[in-house]
Amino acid sequence: MFEQAFRNIDDELRKEAGCTTELDYTEQTSWLLFLKYLDGLEQDKAAEAALTGKPYSYILDAPYRWEKWAAPKGADGRLDHKKALQGDDLRDFVNLKLFPYLHGFRQRAAGPATLEYKIGEVFGEIKNKISSGYTLRNVIDHIDQMRFRSQSEKHELSALYEEKIQRMGNAGRNGGEYYTPRPLIRAIVNVIRPQIGERIYDGAVGSAGFLCEAFDYLKAHNKLTTSNLKTLQEKTFYAKEKKSLAYVIAIMNMILHGIEAPNIQHTNTLSENLADIQEKDRMDVILANPPFGGKERAEVQQNFPIRTGETAFLFLQHFIKMLKAGGRAGVVIKNTFLSNSDNASVSLRKLLLESCNLHTVLDCPGGTFQGAGVKTVVLFFEKGAPTRKIWYYQLDPGRNLGKTNPLNDADLAEFVELQKSHANSPKSWNVDIAAIDKTSFDLSVKNPDGGEVVVHRTPQEIMAEIAALDAESAQVLGNIKALL
Repeated sequence: MFEQAFRNIDDELRKEAGCTTELDYTEQTSWLLFLKYLDGLEQDKAAEAALTGKPYSYILDAPYRWEKWAAPKGADGRLDHKKALQGDDLRDFVNLKLFPYLHGFRQRAAGPATLEYKIGEVFGEIKNKISSGYTLRNVIDHIDQMRFRSQSEKHELSALYEEKIQRMGNAGRNGGEYYTPRPLIRAIVNVIRPQIGERIYDGAVGSAGFLCEAFDYLKAHNKLTTSNLKTLQEKTFYAKEKKSLAYVIAIMNMILHGIEAPNIQHTNTLSENLADIQEKDRMDVILANPPFGGKERAEVQQNFPIRTGETAFLFLQHFIKMLKAGGRAGVVIKNTFLSNSDNASVSLRKLLLESCNLHTVLDCPGGTFQGAGVKTVVLFFEKGAPTRKIWYYQLDPGRNLGKTNPLNDADLAEFVELQKSHANSPKSWNVDIAAIDKTSFDLSVKNPDGGEVVVHRTPQEIMAEIAALDAESAQVLGNIKALL
């Protein structure tokens, strides 16, 4: 039923001039799903309060509740067309009254960890792009068919929502920005093995795939008590996201997976000065696929000891700083990080090796990230002791990966198993840190059984590195001139 409803919604949205891509379809579906979810949550809480004889204070005032403006029902439980807003009246109510009211929660909320604050954030960042009130009515009617009450309903909805996110990621050139393949995330989580009571963080949360998979892992590997569930809901998952659309999708994705008020901040993580991070801010586990290829402004780079415009390199510094002593991380990064010869790359590899135990490097094949067109590695490290030995695993599914032939869990099963003992195999080997050049700190993937893996960079990547080196040289020359 839900699958057909999602198809019908997309069919309706295709009629709208303001909705032209999978990103638009997912965004518009998300804010309506959020309000439908909120209505069900409030009804459940009101019913629980009634059973105990306690009053329940609704978050939303009556005119702005789903049951009032979106789907008023008659005595027979069907939509009351006399009371339901239609056409221009519906569109104007949503744009001129509903959205401003919901955005106001940001100022009225007790704090950023509350559901009220999340409501204000979500509806301050997106806009209704459905210009026809009649199309909006049809979409609302399809959304109203969906229920969030039972675990099976939530599970089905979350799976379908994940499919929407995947299609959205695959549709764009920067697919990896929104969608990290779930088999890869599950393998990373299985290696990190998070525990209940640990704080788990993603500073570039995207669609929250890492946190959702970590939540599923913790539920599957533990017999959860009421106290455990409270800990998972309130004190386990933390995230930050810069982009508005990704922020909204992350909130909705976590809600559908069972986290009622996700601790996701809408902010540019890299605007935070590393010197301001205190012990209380640090995390036990970091799971992330930070954006790569982006460029940050000079004032943002000032927040980092190793200054570079490469977004992923700044995020890696942030993650190292955010880890507690003994904290564990699994971070996806472009494979050229292992061998780039620019000063920032060399300095960052040195920092990583000296401040953390980089115990595992997973080398992913091309096509792992559909639509992204880059090769990646996953760095697994633990903070607090320097690296002594690195175990490499070269993932080779034995086929070309693509949209019709994506990475699957079976492809990663051997990696997860061998990683436990760091065993040598035709695809895996160990490198003693003493064998690494202490000038370049080159960590290139060099399989002793298969020869060195040549990293074929695109002309765009080569030109980008040349431009970065030129900019770095110009900055050095400028500093010299300033001293003269």
